[in-house]
Amino acid sequence: MAEFLIGGVSACGATLFSNPLAVVRTRMQLQGELKSRGTYQRHYRNVFHAFLTIGRVDGLLALQKGLVPALWSQFFMSSVRLGTYQTLDNLGLTTDKDGNVVWWRSIVAGAVSGCAGAFVGSPIIMVKTQLQSQSASAIAVGHQHTHASMTQGLKAIYKEYGILGLWRGVSGAMQRVAVGSAAQLSTFAISKEKIRNLGIFPHDSFAVPMLGAMVSSVVVVTLMTPFDVVCTRLYNQPVDVKTGKGALYRGLLDCFAKIVKNEGVLGLYKGTGASYFCLGPHIILGMLFWDQLRLLYLHTQRGKDLAKY
Repeated sequence: MAEFLIGGVSACGATLFSNPLAVVRTRMQLQGELKSRGTYQRHYRNVFHAFLTIGRVDGLLALQKGLVPALWSQFFMSSVRLGTYQTLDNLGLTTDKDGNVVWWRSIVAGAVSGCAGAFVGSPIIMVKTQLQSQSASAIAVGHQHTHASMTQGLKAIYKEYGILGLWRGVSGAMQRVAVGSAAQLSTFAISKEKIRNLGIFPHDSFAVPMLGAMVSSVVVVTLMTPFDVVCTRLYNQPVDVKTGKGALYRGLLDCFAKIVKNEGVLGLYKGTGASYFCLGPHIILGMLFWDQLRLLYLHTQRGKDLAKY
């Protein structure tokens, strides 16, 4: 249970810093939805322009839109994701008989734990995405939902579309987090091990997990951005009132196909700069918090064990 709690708390700590960048990323990913380049007004030219535009038009507090569901989704998703991965690691399922990380085992463990975390957190992630996209009409992008809060949004979706409506778009979330989690946890574990083995830093140096997290963040953003764009589109699309299903995309593959057809391959990489500025610090801080909290927990447990004798 402690491994799950540590994973959730560490992710929440990172989210406090990264949420404004997540708002910017969401807006940029929805900009020009299913429109070819040059046929729509670009409210957000780049990350910095988006920050200034949102702050000027919507107000500075708008940069923290969706913070409450962001914290809750990260707590539930990451507690399951990181807790499951660490449990598999503790069981020796990610290493060989000598204790060295096996890359393919780490990737599989990361993907499995990522899918589990995404499924648990999906309803709250959907509401978070819809809240982050809300803006003044002058700079609005994507479909505009009218939720006043996380609780109201969840209640409204459940009342209108039932329990299945809360998990609309979960296929995109599971693919996104599976890819991101597999890349993040495997590269972090392998990079940290390689850096430690170089002997440049002391074994328990703060620099080891920090450098490992920096390597991990670059790999994650590169691999995950297309899935991130698709996930945002699936969650934010309007709903067909007759069927309760998405009105723009039938599912994951249909969303990929329509983006490429209408926006080109580069449409899958909208908001890449914002993604790195968001996911980079989030991953680095999250991994550092996770690593340091686990060390604190292990030291505490050792202290309790010694006190018994």
